[in-house]
Amino acid sequence: MAKSPNDTGADIAALGFEEAMKELERIVRDLESGQVKLDDAVKAYERGAALKKHCEAKLTDARAKVEKITGSGKNLGLEPVDRE
Repeated sequence: MAKSPNDTGADIAALGFEEAMKELERIVRDLESGQVKLDDAVKAYERGAALKKHCEAKLTDARAKVEKITGSGKNLGLEPVDRE
């Protein structure tokens, strides 16, 4: 369920990454269409900026968790198995 641009920041923290990205993509499409009134465009832009920041934070958190799981960011990689 997409929120209107008037809801800037109020509910963004509760959104998951995928949900926030979908809303951000919708806002970008609406703004690119050129059919949004100026005041609504400004509000949509503000919400879009907040959604972008939220998504970046989610990605940073996910990256940190992966680095922790894989050995604090060390490149563990895969090594070939010697089958002799």
